[in-house]
Amino acid sequence: MVKLPYWRLSGFYFFYFASLGVLVPYWALYLKSLGFSALQIGQLMAIVMATKIIAPNIWGWIADHSGRRMSIVRVGALCALVSFVGVFFGHSYWWLATVMLLFSFFWNAVLPQFEATTFSHLGQQARRYSSIRLWGSVGFILAVAALGPVLERTGAGILPTVVLVSFAGIWVASWLTPDVGVAHAHPHAPALRHVLRQPGVLALLVVCFLAQASHGPYYTFYTIYMEQNGYSRSLIGQLWALGVIAEVAVFMFMHRLLSSVGLRALLILSLILSALRWLAIGTLVDSLAAMVVAQLLHAATFGIYHATAIQMIHIYFSGRHQGKGQALYSSLSFGAGGAVGSLYSGMSWDTLGPQATYLIAMGVSALSVLVAWRYLKVSDEGHGAP
Repeated sequence: MVKLPYWRLSGFYFFYFASLGVLVPYWALYLKSLGFSALQIGQLMAIVMATKIIAPNIWGWIADHSGRRMSIVRVGALCALVSFVGVFFGHSYWWLATVMLLFSFFWNAVLPQFEATTFSHLGQQARRYSSIRLWGSVGFILAVAALGPVLERTGAGILPTVVLVSFAGIWVASWLTPDVGVAHAHPHAPALRHVLRQPGVLALLVVCFLAQASHGPYYTFYTIYMEQNGYSRSLIGQLWALGVIAEVAVFMFMHRLLSSVGLRALLILSLILSALRWLAIGTLVDSLAAMVVAQLLHAATFGIYHATAIQMIHIYFSGRHQGKGQALYSSLSFGAGGAVGSLYSGMSWDTLGPQATYLIAMGVSALSVLVAWRYLKVSDEGHGAP
């Protein structure tokens, strides 16, 4: 039996989500420091999300047909690193839009293939996924908590350098992680189009899209919103970190929750709590206690959501469809859902106001609950329930 490369897998997640801990909470601040409007910031952030719609599927198809996932991850990590250097050479809207399009095309493509690699290494131990993935959350926490005080002293101009360093870490970590062969399906395994026609699969993909679309105001404007309401950048960084600490706590005992509660029930619970979280952030921003509770709910709105959704994807898209399944999950949820979330929040932020924008997010979450409750009839073994 081949020993699980636990720390090498964990190291990649650490650096990848450390880069996310720089980009998601603070990149909008950097764009704001360059003089861009809320609409322009929403559009630029949507580019990063939109590349997830196309890039993971292209790279997933290549990986499943070549059987060399880690080679693709390494090439993608290097191309993301090189492309990002362009940020240092111009600050105009169209220049940054082009650079963000390029680096995010590669950056967004590597994670789904690494997720598939992780599950291939885990084999029959798939429920150990959360114990590896939690190191990504640790990377996010360290990045977001450390950067808050630094940005108060130096301003947002340091952010491109920090992102570049984290991208270099991703590339190095990809070379340390061993590849594992792509599992090929039984000759009589269903074609991808037949998998996609299953009602449970379609419902899951729609739910994932809506779940991430509801996060649009949070991922795009949370830092700006909190700063406008009198919170310091240090405190905002601590609130971001608190949310991910709660996520880590969930990951540590997620395998027990899965055994006792089940995938479908946990996913629906996470969607309900998402709606409550956006309601709290939109209407109770003056209360630090309410903001602390809202951040603790990140344990459900991302931690439980992601752990359940990605295991459902792994169950449905087995064998030779594994890479494509992870790519579809990434592209339709974090890609299409994230892009739509950034766009609608950018359009409504200055016109309708922050509170109304978060109420829209609550409505999107509520719709995801209805879809999941009505159509997501999936058992923990991955078969549609009768």
